[in-house]
Amino acid sequence: MSSDSTTTSHSGVTVVGSVNRDIVFTVERIPQPGETILAKSAAKYAGGKGLNQAVAAARAGAATTFIGALGRDEDGDALAGTIREESIADHLVRRTDEPTGQAFIVVDGFGENTIIVASGANGSFRPVDSADRAAIGAASVVLMQLELPLDRVAEVAEAARALGTTVMLNAAPARELPRELIASLDYLIVNEHEACAIGGSDRLDVASATLASLVGRVVVTLGAAGAVLYERGTELVRVTAPRVTAVDTTGAGDTFCGAFAAAIADGREYEDAARFATAAAALSVQSIGAVPSIPFRAAIDGAGR
Repeated sequence: MSSDSTTTSHSGVTVVGSVNRDIVFTVERIPQPGETILAKSAAKYAGGKGLNQAVAAARAGAATTFIGALGRDEDGDALAGTIREESIADHLVRRTDEPTGQAFIVVDGFGENTIIVASGANGSFRPVDSADRAAIGAASVVLMQLELPLDRVAEVAEAARALGTTVMLNAAPARELPRELIASLDYLIVNEHEACAIGGSDRLDVASATLASLVGRVVVTLGAAGAVLYERGTELVRVTAPRVTAVDTTGAGDTFCGAFAAAIADGREYEDAARFATAAAALSVQSIGAVPSIPFRAAIDGAGR
């Protein structure tokens, strides 16, 4: 976080990211290549990593602003309604001529999933303007993912850094990160696969340590096993997750990120924020749908006791 933070008031979370219409197919098992199977059910939900994380931050108690893009279509109208219903500030949500993003999700009987995303309006995200900069500068934390054009993510991170806002990136889906983006980060959140892909090693400990030597604080989420926290290149602590029966793991990582951002914005210490976020993620896997499953602050506090 830049030294400007000592003279600027910051509060809440600004999420810059994607918003999609999720179409979820529930199946006994995920099909093999070339195979056709019948789904038990199909349903539409609000989704996209950005929107999921914004909802998670808001439900975890943070004043939340969302910056993103929707199409001028039926899905866009429905998702704009979801944003408003969650009391998320939506004045920086653009409407474009591109179709609203879509995600096609297959969930099996063990709660595991596969996801295909059509970016649509998310890919048309325009350069940061003065209104965006105002929202970024006012926030305690700006949270991003990689479902937007990478140059825009880097631009937001650089602006947030200059404005004294804590910069948090969930590097999903995994891709090589530009050096200037890495240099702007205060927190990097990745799962096991993403850590290895970005950290350049098949060994999780080596990849994670490599990432933590570049970014001051790295959180590696481990699903049901919790998370590992790194600081300045070394493993700091392991956080265990509550034991639950998983119904649908879609959005669990996003729930973690949003809740973690809310906790950091609220002034919680690193480890305490991660424990809070781990409890939120564990609660989220117990029902179908990314946004519907995201827990509220009271439930998270109860699970953490």
